Amino acid sequence: MKHTLTRTLGGLILGLSVALSVQAQPVDGEVKKIDLEAGKVTLKHGPIQNLDIPAMQMAFRVANPAWLQTLQVGDKVTFEADKVGGQFTVTAINVRK
Repeated sequence: MKHTLTRTLGGLILGLSVALSVQAQPVDGEVKKIDLEAGKVTLKHGPIQNLDIPAMQMAFRVANPAWLQTLQVGDKVTFEADKVGGQFTVTAINVRK
């Protein structure tokens, strides 16, 4: 029983460390398109490590549709993205000065 508990705890700790290592990281990007009706923004971006996505241009849902009102095509941004409800979603975004 002791060995089983030790293995279980070890697996839990390993799982937690892996989960923590794939947290959303800030990514630089550029706004290419804003779709207010769909609540999406298209970004040309660098690699998104936590989602295992290479640098590319793609559309994302936004966690807060009000953010789309503050963005303009051509804005240079720093953002974080995650998979929310099965969809790639911008969870934070800031225009770079």
